[in-house]
Amino acid sequence: MRGQILALTEGETDAVALMATLACEIHHLHPFSDWTGFYRVVAPELLKIGPYQGGHGCLVIPFSRGVCGACARTGEIQNVPDVDLFPGHIACSSSTRSELVLPVRNGDGVLLGVLDLDSNTPNAFTAEDEAFFTQLLEDVFCKAK
Repeated sequence: MRGQILALTEGETDAVALMATLACEIHHLHPFSDWTGFYRVVAPELLKIGPYQGGHGCLVIPFSRGVCGACARTGEIQNVPDVDLFPGHIACSSSTRSELVLPVRNGDGVLLGVLDLDSNTPNAFTAEDEAFFTQLLEDVFCKAK
């Protein structure tokens, strides 16, 4: 998956184009991702839906709410094995059981948004997923604008 994504995104600096490509590739290649997408920082403390694959998503998420908001607010990966146990979880889809959210930064360290992977399977995401996606996001978005 990594080589394919790096080849597809080589030379691209537009953040939305990169997000669209990653959402599509990850969604079709990760066995447990039932909803794959990005929430973009569009104002202070505010995320808005970006490119995604899967059913509908929440349109707007403040940094103060949900798993995506927690990731954006803290800058830390959120790997939630059971979303029902996450205080303040926003149920954009009633079928979601677990969630992995990672911060997306450009090469200057500016938070562009978050990558959100939702699964209908409990405990779907691993520490290996965290490490893989962290490195992939760094490699792909290092020159994003």
